[in-house]
Amino acid sequence: MNMIVIAGLTAALLSPTRFKETTAVSSDARPYTAPVTVQPSVAQLAGTDSLLLYFDETTKALEAQVQGLSEAQLQFKPAPDKWSISQCLEHIILSEGMLFGMAKTELAKAPQPEKRNEVKVSDTDLKSMLTNRSQKFQAPKELQPSGKYTDVQKALADFRTARQPILDFIKQADAEDLRNHITEYPTGTVDGYQGLMFIAAHGARHTKQIEEIKASPNFPKK
Repeated sequence: MNMIVIAGLTAALLSPTRFKETTAVSSDARPYTAPVTVQPSVAQLAGTDSLLLYFDETTKALEAQVQGLSEAQLQFKPAPDKWSISQCLEHIILSEGMLFGMAKTELAKAPQPEKRNEVKVSDTDLKSMLTNRSQKFQAPKELQPSGKYTDVQKALADFRTARQPILDFIKQADAEDLRNHITEYPTGTVDGYQGLMFIAAHGARHTKQIEEIKASPNFPKK
């Protein structure tokens, strides 16, 4: 598995077409819903706290969607060519480590504070772009899941194991330094802070997919 795979995934999700789509209000667009908790607003947070909060929100949202699901529910596919919840979980877990590896590679490069004004997309817009499922994409072969999970607790344990190094890294990071690391893709420019945010937003995108699967008419009741 190499960085070209992840760069391709990133480029697809950050395409100009997607940005245009997410800036318009769609009649069938469903807002992202995380579990209701009493949390400080992002505006009240400093440094990397807002980034950690977003990771916490997306973790809780995923856990809320899959907690208590049976093997039959995990393996259910809405159609032969559609993913199961098991496959969604596996894809999220595979992607967390690979996306984090790409982010660390970019952050290991020299900072470019003089290029900060080249980042045109806001954090809020980036989240919206990545979690808008009005357009679907084929995952790279290296990130295609087999549907190996039959036990939700095992899947969640693997997810937490994959995510913990990212959280540890963010806790030690300096937000200003992250913002000074600029990555240019064929479809747009993001900073290091947004590169890490991409990981959580990608997970949130597939949490929405899980929600869609559960809404299928033939989804098992137990």
